[in-house]
Amino acid sequence: MENRQLMRDIIARVLAEDIGTGYITTLATVPVNKRLNGRFLAKADGVIAGLDVVRETFAALDERVQFTPLVADGTAVATGDIVATLHGPAQSLLSGERVALNLLQRSSGIATLTRRYVDAVAHTSAIILDTRKTAPGLRPFDKWAVRLGGGQNHRYGLRDMVLIKENHVVAAGGITPAVQRVRVWQATNGSSQPVEVEVTNLTEFAEALALPIDRIMLDNMSLVEMREAVQFGNGRLPLEASGNVNLSTVASIAETGVDYISSGALTHSVTALDISLLLQDPS
Repeated sequence: MENRQLMRDIIARVLAEDIGTGYITTLATVPVNKRLNGRFLAKADGVIAGLDVVRETFAALDERVQFTPLVADGTAVATGDIVATLHGPAQSLLSGERVALNLLQRSSGIATLTRRYVDAVAHTSAIILDTRKTAPGLRPFDKWAVRLGGGQNHRYGLRDMVLIKENHVVAAGGITPAVQRVRVWQATNGSSQPVEVEVTNLTEFAEALALPIDRIMLDNMSLVEMREAVQFGNGRLPLEASGNVNLSTVASIAETGVDYISSGALTHSVTALDISLLLQDPS
């Protein structure tokens, strides 16, 4: 992950949430000088994401912990593969175990699901995007995992681009007034973020296509409507499909010719990849 300090800040908060004033079971039962070895074992096929986070998690607890990844983030692994090893003070390994696994399993689940979406549309030019439907506080990790799975990130947050959705259109009195107000606001405030407009039918699509915007989102349109939009748009603006996107539908959506397909399921409905941490006494 590019922003190391942000990663460390998140890890510090998560560790504080879990450990609090101390892991009382470990403090009470495990000798201070006890050392253990550990192995992270993949118990399902998938794509690994988050090993860097695991490293930083144990480093935050104890600089004596030795963490050795055996694969790189973004690598496909099979059931039974050992993805990393650990060695260090037992109290530190046990204290970081759950946080490390939670973050590694979630990120790997996101990367694995994203890779399946990317593979499903590989015969087209469509690009898979995520959304803002991420776990609160973990957005940097969630979006990083999408990239490791081969997808791309939509806007990181509300500040990154203008996305005029249905409720904005209602509040502004229409698509055209909404876009006009955005352009006036941008001119006044020296803003240059790209502008995307969500449309739900071909009439709205035709209206949006004539406006000074950067992308159009086709929301919950049928395959027939999306094909017509692609044909009518003729490459004038990038088109993004959204709504009712899952592994059963994504290939058909991509085959309509849209440029992007966004799916909240990549991060809001993820199944954590089954990974275990097995500790052993080296003596």
